[in-house]
Amino acid sequence: MHRQSVARLTRQCQGLPLVELPPPYLAPSLHFSLIRSPVQCSSFSSTAVVAGRGRDLNKTRGVSAIHRTGPRFKLGVSKYPLPKPVSPAAIEKREATPDHGLWGFFPRDRSALSTPEYDIAYGRSWSIQELREKSWEDLHCLWWVCVKERNRIATSNFERQRLKAGYGEWEASERDRTIRVTQNGIKHVLRERWYAWEDAKRLYKNGYRPQDEDNQE
Repeated sequence: MHRQSVARLTRQCQGLPLVELPPPYLAPSLHFSLIRSPVQCSSFSSTAVVAGRGRDLNKTRGVSAIHRTGPRFKLGVSKYPLPKPVSPAAIEKREATPDHGLWGFFPRDRSALSTPEYDIAYGRSWSIQELREKSWEDLHCLWWVCVKERNRIATSNFERQRLKAGYGEWEASERDRTIRVTQNGIKHVLRERWYAWEDAKRLYKNGYRPQDEDNQE
C-alpha cells in the first residue's frame, strides 16, 4: 500500500478498535502503523521506480535469453575484437607424421577398426617360468607393450560400438584375455622378487653373511 494512503487511513481510523479495521492480510501496513506508531516513519516503498526518474543502476536490466535482447550497456569484452571462424577450406593442410605415437592405438594398416582375422592372429601368453628369467628392464618393456596393445583393442571396440558393426567382439575379447594373463604373470614375478628382497634384507639385518658360508667350506 502506498505511503500516502496509509497515512490517510491512519488519520481516519484514529480511535477505532482493531476489530473494526480491515483484515490484516488486506492492510498489514495499517495495523502495523496503529499498533507501533500513528504515522509510518519509514520511507520504504515497494512500488517500482517511475520510468525516467533517477538513474537505472541495474546494468543487466533488459537482458533476456527468451526474447533475445542484449544488454543496454557495453560490457568489458566489447572493446576487444572477437576472433572470426575460419572455413575448413582456408586451413592449411598438415602432413601426417608417419611415426607419431598415436598410431599405436590403431592396427598396423592404420585402419580405425581392426578385422577379426587380425585380432585372432596372436600367440599364447607368457608363462611365469619364462617371465622369471627376464630382467627388470625386459619386464618393464613387456608390460608397456601389453598396455599399448590393450589400448589398441579398446579403441577398436569403441569404434565397433559406434558403427554397430556386430562382429569382432569375441576375437577382441579373447586377445585381450591373453594379454591380461601375461600382465598377471608379470605382477606375480615382481611380487616374488619383492618378497625375496624383503627376506634378504631381514637376513642381512640379523647378521647373516653369504661369505661366511664360503669360508667354512
